[in-house]
Amino acid sequence: MPLQFNPVKIFAGSGSEDLARKIAEQYGKPLGEITLNRFSDGEFQPSFDESIRGCDVFLVQSTFQPNDNLVELLLMVDAAKRASAHYITAVVPYYGLARQDRKDKPRVAIGAKLVANLLKAAGIHRIMTMDLHAAQIQGFFDIPVDHLDGSVIFVPYIKSLNLPNLTIASPDMGGSYRARTFAKFFNAEVIICDKRRKRANEIESMSIIGEVKGQDVVLIDDICDTAGTLAKAAALIMENGANSVRAVCTHAVLSGKAYETIENSALDEIIVTDTIPLKQESSKIKVLSTSKLFAKAIANVNEHGSISDLFRI
Repeated sequence: MPLQFNPVKIFAGSGSEDLARKIAEQYGKPLGEITLNRFSDGEFQPSFDESIRGCDVFLVQSTFQPNDNLVELLLMVDAAKRASAHYITAVVPYYGLARQDRKDKPRVAIGAKLVANLLKAAGIHRIMTMDLHAAQIQGFFDIPVDHLDGSVIFVPYIKSLNLPNLTIASPDMGGSYRARTFAKFFNAEVIICDKRRKRANEIESMSIIGEVKGQDVVLIDDICDTAGTLAKAAALIMENGANSVRAVCTHAVLSGKAYETIENSALDEIIVTDTIPLKQESSKIKVLSTSKLFAKAIANVNEHGSISDLFRI
């Protein structure tokens, strides 16, 4: 008996409207109609403006700050469940609170696990995301997790630059595995910037492990928040004789003075994706779209195809 595919409907949360529209275009369907009703005190209520009964529903919403984005996604999931959707997938390109993945000191929350519990309790059947801050967050869910890999977007771009003496770098010890994964595609050496923090978003000192003299260095990271780490690493790399330095970063959080920091840094450019919309333009920021990758993943989920095929470069 041939497989039966349910109708697919893609909806956007207010935090990811542009990306959701691109995903729907790549998929070949119009974006679903949804209204976000707001009350005078700031409370809001999403409502679907078309029938989703028996449909495979994909709700696109990155959960960056403010936390209204997360609450909106939870309400969308609940509304879809109560409207008799057949299968609900939360498409969360940027999974917020992912940096709170463990108890790194006493009496703190594990925010990434709490968000997983909330999404599951709201009624999702599946979650689709990209470049989690810690891959083990997948284990916080007892439902299928499609963890897409940004390298399939970044590697072709880096190759197109034709850098003569390419070296891959990690801006901290924790990102060394990510950097080594990228380096395999280019048969390149890996260097690591060893940093010590006074507190969150404040670096005490940094040193380089490896040789960068005469190299074209590409820093690899998953989140760019204040851009302080990348800027400090880039300055140190250039001081040690590198020819050039640029950065690849999946999620452009870019808070505080991040844009100013990037503009004034030694970075030639920083390559990011559209998992989080930019707040302003910058001559040093290059945005690559994730829409084609997410559209393919949605098609494969609906048609019971392989997700791992999307990791091939």
